[in-house]
Amino acid sequence: RVFGRNAAAVSAALRGAMAQLPVDINPRPPRRNSFEVSLVKEDGSTVELWSGIRKGPPRKLKFPQPETVVEALKSNIA
Repeated sequence: RVFGRNAAAVSAALRGAMAQLPVDINPRPPRRNSFEVSLVKEDGSTVELWSGIRKGPPRKLKFPQPETVVEALKSNIA
């Protein structure tokens, strides 16, 4: 499935950027036809790194480039 492939690509990019970072894919049931990436900080707050909910058509716009998510992660951790 396209969602699984994109989730695996983003997960691999995040782990490549920060090896110690735990990555969970769908810890809660996902929203239908959506692709979102969030950072849960140590204090429990959540920061949205990517949301494709309001993007598309075409469908490919709903998915981020892994590098885009890594840059958003780095800017929110620093």
